[in-house]
Amino acid sequence: MASPISKSLIREISQALARDEPVRRHLPDGGRLHIDRKLPFLCVYRHPPRRKDRATERLLLGEAAYLLTSSRARDFPSLKRLVAAIIDQQMATFGTFMLLELWEGDFPHADSQPRFRIIAPDRNPPQLVLEELESALHGITINDKPAEVELFYRKSVHPPGLKPLHTGKSDNLITLGLAVSPIYRDARSGVLYPIRLSRLHHGLARALKRSLYVFTRTRTQHRPSHFYELGRRAMTRALTTTDHALAEISQTFDLLLHVTPLNASQAWEAFKRKRFQRPPEFLYRPRPIDPPLMKRVLYAIPIEQIEDPTLAYIYRQKQDELDRQITLVADRNTPRFLYGSLMLFGKVESGLLELAQHILEQIPPHLRDDCESDSLDAEAFARTARKEIRHYQQQDASLAAKVEVRDDVAGIFVSKGNFLIGRDAHVPRARLAATLSHEIGTHVLTYHNGHKQPLHEFYTGMAGYESMQEGLAVLAEYLAGGLSRPRLRLLAGRVVAVHYIQQGADFIETFNALHAHQAFSKKTSYTICMRVFRGGGYTKDAVYLRGLVEVLQHLADDKKLETLLLGKISQDFVPMVEELVWRKILTPGPLHPRYLDDPAAQQRLQRLRQGASVLDLISEAT
Repeated sequence: MASPISKSLIREISQALARDEPVRRHLPDGGRLHIDRKLPFLCVYRHPPRRKDRATERLLLGEAAYLLTSSRARDFPSLKRLVAAIIDQQMATFGTFMLLELWEGDFPHADSQPRFRIIAPDRNPPQLVLEELESALHGITINDKPAEVELFYRKSVHPPGLKPLHTGKSDNLITLGLAVSPIYRDARSGVLYPIRLSRLHHGLARALKRSLYVFTRTRTQHRPSHFYELGRRAMTRALTTTDHALAEISQTFDLLLHVTPLNASQAWEAFKRKRFQRPPEFLYRPRPIDPPLMKRVLYAIPIEQIEDPTLAYIYRQKQDELDRQITLVADRNTPRFLYGSLMLFGKVESGLLELAQHILEQIPPHLRDDCESDSLDAEAFARTARKEIRHYQQQDASLAAKVEVRDDVAGIFVSKGNFLIGRDAHVPRARLAATLSHEIGTHVLTYHNGHKQPLHEFYTGMAGYESMQEGLAVLAEYLAGGLSRPRLRLLAGRVVAVHYIQQGADFIETFNALHAHQAFSKKTSYTICMRVFRGGGYTKDAVYLRGLVEVLQHLADDKKLETLLLGKISQDFVPMVEELVWRKILTPGPLHPRYLDDPAAQQRLQRLRQGASVLDLISEAT
């Protein structure tokens, strides 16, 4: 039988808090104590006497200061001493302290609507805190059902049938109780609903931080700038294990590289010889992975052990994306590939198609803006790219990006932080600054900045990062003064081509439509089709224009461009990335885009912040 919490353990914990050291201790009977740092609050959950309620306790996991413990009567004296020691140490720093206890409430309705009951002291209640907590809880919605919240005042705050953890009367100690309806569990069978639990956990975590923020700002001398600053910073073993394992799988294969034809130039020559009547045959590099075995490894990663709800959600989405990517590698050159690609990158939505068609109507074909008669071949461009890399190495000497001219690459792109240039590639001098800003000033830069974050997720790429990443890269072309009209027209043509393939068109039909109806040259039409039909239907090319729309909206909403430069960020996760910045988990990257040093680029950026659409850029395109 487990013994009560020892006096020596309480003394160790108290001394660690006095030194402002993080505390993470296992307690008797399966309890746990986690305190990140000096904080003026503690969240507590006491297990029911005859069972371990791992579901309800999970609602507090991820808080910066929580205590999970037994509710057995024989453990109560030592538990009370532990809580008193924590209060004494933290109150010595802040002068005031909040003890917030959570428990499973007895509610009359057993359905999926979230319900909460706030229990506050009837003497000197913290009204501002209560108003914020009530408002934040009302904001929780599960299955389209908003939360119901009740507020009661009691002489003593504690779960039904249990004694209060602190009985001393002090205006500097605030105790609050929060009863939650267990909508994450079937009332009769006890079967758990994990998705519902996860959503409730995420909403409750935000509500608690908001109310604790108000308490901290109004009752202590501590002045956090944002409620997320009260979130946890310490990273557990489960988190680092998951982060490293997912990164290792991500680095095992490069989806883009494995769907890029080895013979793009030769296939073009064969396509011409056959008078553009027979689709080209593409050759691909061998696949280095065994998809079923890799998926077995992928789903053995213990994401469910991550306590932090924000990071757990981010990694769940990454796990799902890697699953889809592995399937795509397995399905290459089969009819299934297109469907998997659409699931990964999404279909061309009607608004995006309309925008693409409008661009094609607004910008005439056959412009000479990007005349290739004055261009750099692959070797000359590589020398220029290496100079650009050396510029960024002056900002951070640890930048290890390589520039490689390769025979097995079509076009130019960045893979795992290295810049790959196809042997047959040519870059117009008019597009030189824009291309360097796109590939090195964005893709290489964000890879390196992501590498400098404590989490590998930010250089391997968050789930769905491609859209924001490519949009940011096209924005870099514009800010560098090199987003030409033919370039915008090309991006629109790619969207139209993806629309054609998702409507069932084949290579020849799409090629003919691009050439005859949209007036692209035969070589450009072929290149667009090669990119869209490679692997069996790779629909990523729609994300360039979609991502540009997202980035322009990001700027119009007065959000920071610097947030998008921290690593390979997904649009869907920008609020979560901002949260991690406030929590000091993410830090500014060492590399700063070269194009932002140009006063003209800053003027362009200011205009975009006032609100601009992609169509507005046409008149400014060079």
